[in-house]
Amino acid sequence: MSDASINTRADTQEAGFGDYFALLKPRVMSLVVFTAAVGLLAAPGGEHPFVAFSAILFIAVGGGASGALNMWWDADIDRVMKRTQGRPIPSGKVTPDEALAIGVALSGFAVVMLGLAANWVAAGLLAFTIFFYVVIYTMWLKRWTPQNIVIGGAAGAFPPMIGWAVVTGGISVESVLMFTLIFMWTPPHFWALCLFMKSDYKDAGVPMLHVTHGRRATRTHILVYTILLAIIAVGMAFTGVGGPIYLVTAVVLNTLFLAGAVAIWRRDEAQAEADKYKREKAFFGLSLLYLFLHFGAILAEAALQPYGFGGWPV
Repeated sequence: MSDASINTRADTQEAGFGDYFALLKPRVMSLVVFTAAVGLLAAPGGEHPFVAFSAILFIAVGGGASGALNMWWDADIDRVMKRTQGRPIPSGKVTPDEALAIGVALSGFAVVMLGLAANWVAAGLLAFTIFFYVVIYTMWLKRWTPQNIVIGGAAGAFPPMIGWAVVTGGISVESVLMFTLIFMWTPPHFWALCLFMKSDYKDAGVPMLHVTHGRRATRTHILVYTILLAIIAVGMAFTGVGGPIYLVTAVVLNTLFLAGAVAIWRRDEAQAEADKYKREKAFFGLSLLYLFLHFGAILAEAALQPYGFGGWPV
């Protein structure tokens, strides 16, 4: 963790609501909310709207709590990296002690309230997700191994499983597959970002793959994971959460994603530098759309099933 100097604000500016909200990583939280909602709505049986809304709210709070604890622990490296210097703690608007208190309080609140509103299986999964992201990924893997984002990516993959468990009270093949889709998507998504972030992680002493094994190896890893991801993504079309809409979406998106990964793999750093990493940036942008559209297709299949249009004919 950071030294004692970051326990005091760098200036006298008081934190506002926006600063505390930024502490919860709202962009990450939005992905958590969306994938959890899809898992909940795609689950068989359905749930009362009030319970469903409450569950998604508490899952969002738990995701935000994880973000606050991540910023608390990573305050020292956030000050070094250009991408994170504007975050609430390194900018001096929120102290690490405040972030820790907020993160711990919101974690406990979210888990207990989800258990009371839905069931304790879902609450247990949320608690494990927070633990995994904060302890396993942030405190341990991130600064220790170049496989940090591979293993740590599991934390961001749990929300659809939690949403599914809210309705069913358990885990199924479908919820595990939704988990796997996010899990396999995370490495190529994040490694593409690393390729055009240049020296940020090296300067911060974080052993990301491109720092420890080089950019050539990173490009190869992106291609390999994208191939595996495509197999899983298309295969999901023939499960309980798939159907014709999902199949068409998956085939189109994975064709584009594979083409992007091959394009990244085939070129060297001189070519990438020459066009200012346009292909890497395009691949990263597509990766954001990729996950949204896959889960959007799962949601569409679930929404149309009551009318006889979603899923495969039985």
